[in-house]
Amino acid sequence: MKIRDMRVTPIAITDPPLRNAAGLHAPYALRTIVELITDDGISGLGETPGGAGITADLEEIRPLVIGRDPFRLNALSQAIESHFGAARHGRQFSQLDENYGRAARRFARVYSVVEVACYDILGKATGRPVADLLGGRLRDRVPFSGYLFFKHAGAGGALGFGSDPAASGWAAVRQAEALTPEAIVAQAQAMCSEFGFRSLKLKGGTLEPEIEAAAVFALREAFSPEVPIRLDPNAVWSVPTAIHWGRRLAGALEYYEDPVRGQAAMAEVARAVDIPLATNMCTTAFEDLPGSIRLGSEHIILADHHFWGGLRASMELARICQTFGRGLSMHSNSHLGISLMAMAHLAAATPNLTYACDTHYPWQSEEVLAGGRIRIEGGCVAVSDEPGLGVELDRAALARLHENYLRCGLTERNDEIEMQKVEPGWTFKPTRW
Repeated sequence: MKIRDMRVTPIAITDPPLRNAAGLHAPYALRTIVELITDDGISGLGETPGGAGITADLEEIRPLVIGRDPFRLNALSQAIESHFGAARHGRQFSQLDENYGRAARRFARVYSVVEVACYDILGKATGRPVADLLGGRLRDRVPFSGYLFFKHAGAGGALGFGSDPAASGWAAVRQAEALTPEAIVAQAQAMCSEFGFRSLKLKGGTLEPEIEAAAVFALREAFSPEVPIRLDPNAVWSVPTAIHWGRRLAGALEYYEDPVRGQAAMAEVARAVDIPLATNMCTTAFEDLPGSIRLGSEHIILADHHFWGGLRASMELARICQTFGRGLSMHSNSHLGISLMAMAHLAAATPNLTYACDTHYPWQSEEVLAGGRIRIEGGCVAVSDEPGLGVELDRAALARLHENYLRCGLTERNDEIEMQKVEPGWTFKPTRW
C-alpha cells in the first residue's frame, strides 16, 4: 500500500467574538483539512489549525508523503522532522533556541495531521477503529468540559457582530454578550443544558482578576460541588496576582491553568497555593519536560496531538506523565469533527487521562463531515466502532468552507488586530495584571 495523493484544503469556519488574553477571535477561524488517498483507493482524513503558513508547509512536504507506505510512520516522521531541521541527532536543544523551536512547531503541526490521516487509513485497511491501533480503548465515551468565554455580542462569520433574533436556547446564548459573572453563569447553564457537560472551564486573562474570580465564585454557587470548575488566565497575571487569587479561589477550582508565564513562575505559584496547576503554555514540548519535573511547575499537562507531534507522541507524553506523577488532560482550539474524533480516539486509549478534555466544539456551527456535527451527550463523545476515525467527508460542505476561506481574506490568526476593532489602541501584554 502506498499513498498516491495528498489533498490539502484550507477552510474558514464561523467563530464568535470570544475574548482571550491575546485579544478577540475573528469572525472566522482557520483550519486545514488533509486527505490522503492510497493506491488501492482508501482515504484518510486529518485536520489541523489553518492559515497560509501551514498550507505552504504541507505543500512543501508533499514529495515526502506521496509514495510512502502509511504503515511506516517512523520513516515518515523522520523524513518530515529532518526536512524542517528539527531532528535532534543527539543535540541537547534548549527551549530558548528559537530556530529549533520554530522548526519543531512546523514539524509538529504538519506531521500530526498527516499521521492522523495515516491512522485513519490503517484503521480502514485493518477494519479497526483508531483507538484499537493505539492499544485499545479503555472507555467508550470520552468526557469533555464546557468551555466558557467572556465574549462580545455576535455569532461570527457572515453575521459579523450582529445577531439572529429568532434564535433560542444555546443558539441565542452563543451570540449573546457575556462580559459579567452573571452572563457567564447563564452561558454555562445553557451550554450544560444543550450538551450535558459535567465540568466547566472559564477562559480568563481578559478582564480584571476581580471579575474573573467573581465569575468562578458565581459558577461554584450555581452548580453542584460535583461539577469541577477550572480557570485559565492565559499566563497574563503576575506572580503576586496569581498567588493572591489562587489563595482566594482554593476550594473553588479543580485546577488553575497557566496563571503566570514560564516554568519558574509557575513553580513559585505552585508552592504558594493549594490548587493543582495545569499548563498548555509553559510545558508544551518534550524538551520542556526536564525543567518541568525539576522545578515542579505544574501538576497537570494538557496534551494536544496537533502541537505535541501526533497521536503516538501524545501516548508517549502520557507515559511520562504517569511516570512522574503528572495528571493529564487535553487542550482544544476552534476545531471541527475530524479533530474532535481524533481527540476522542486518543483519549479513549490513554489510561491516565484523568481529567475531562477541553473542547471549543459547541462554539462552532459548521461541519465538513457527512451526517453533520458530532453529538455531545451527557458531556461525552462516543467513540465510534467504525474502522479508522469513523467519519467521512461531506465534499459539498468542504467546498463551501473553502470558499469561506478564499472570501474572508484571513491568512493567519491575529487576535490583537481583531481586538483593536472593539477597543482601538489595545495591545497584547505578556503580563497585564
